[in-house]
Amino acid sequence: MRIGELSKATDVPVPTIKYYLREGLLPAGELSSPNQAAYGEPHVRRLRLIRALVELGQVPVATVKEILESLDANTEPLHEQIGRAHRALTPTRRLSATDEARTAAATQVADLLRERDWTVDPEAPALATLIDTIAALRSLGQENLVAHLDTYAESVEAFTALEIDAVTANPTRDQVAESVVIGTILGETLIASLRLLAQESISAERWKDR
Repeated sequence: MRIGELSKATDVPVPTIKYYLREGLLPAGELSSPNQAAYGEPHVRRLRLIRALVELGQVPVATVKEILESLDANTEPLHEQIGRAHRALTPTRRLSATDEARTAAATQVADLLRERDWTVDPEAPALATLIDTIAALRSLGQENLVAHLDTYAESVEAFTALEIDAVTANPTRDQVAESVVIGTILGETLIASLRLLAQESISAERWKDR
């Protein structure tokens, strides 16, 4: 397909596609004449991924390029590719908490990882975010929520296993990696939306007349 057809297939404007080509986010098409290039299904998939990252994930273009480079690094194991993408997607946050609460949180998380036998890089940004979040909850007097950490982890592990099984059904390595990245972005919104709806429903059942 030509660039105009690629634009229609992906709902991405032609000027935006040309910008992605200039920035190296989208691979060049195959030249069919000196002034014409042909694009195929890999370009459609890549544009959908870029759009998910930029528009839905609010990921800066420079970071998108880093993620795409990691996905294209076929010399790395798939686990490493996805890990690099996850790190680029995970924001670094520092929440307010007391030193005592942070120490207790770090101990609780370390115990959780050991008990659930999770293999996690000590430098994973999500690990630091989890510790900070638990510390903040403790500092705000919400120990009752922190007490359910293992139950949260069990539920998360169960639906994450379903997600991994679903994307593993994709036929190619590239499609697996792309699905994991898109699932990470949209999955957060999906889970958060379901959680809010469940809270609304349970609240209506328990406190509607109070």
